[in-house]
Amino acid sequence: MMKSVPKKSNSMKLTVILLALVLAIIIIPQVIHTDAEFGGADGEAEALITEINPGYEAWFSSFYEPASGEIESLLFASQAALGAGIVGYYIGTTRTKKKVRDYMEEVKNDNR
Repeated sequence: MMKSVPKKSNSMKLTVILLALVLAIIIIPQVIHTDAEFGGADGEAEALITEINPGYEAWFSSFYEPASGEIESLLFASQAALGAGIVGYYIGTTRTKKKVRDYMEEVKNDNR
């Protein structure tokens, strides 16, 4: 017998709640710490490279430079969330297809 599948409305509620949590995780630190600097590994790496080799010249530069470090962090976090959403969608659809396939085999075997 197939396990119960949650109703679509419950699934939609969960999706909205999770999306709201993701947005809260992104926005709340920006609001609470408006004067904080959210630095990343890029700045640390640049400082270390300059310390090791002061004459080093970068061979590539970004085509877009965000206005501030906070915006850069927001873009990075949004990109990570989008990637996680795509991976989660793929995993969810793969699991659902397997459940449907197993259910169809079960129904087929019961009808014999």
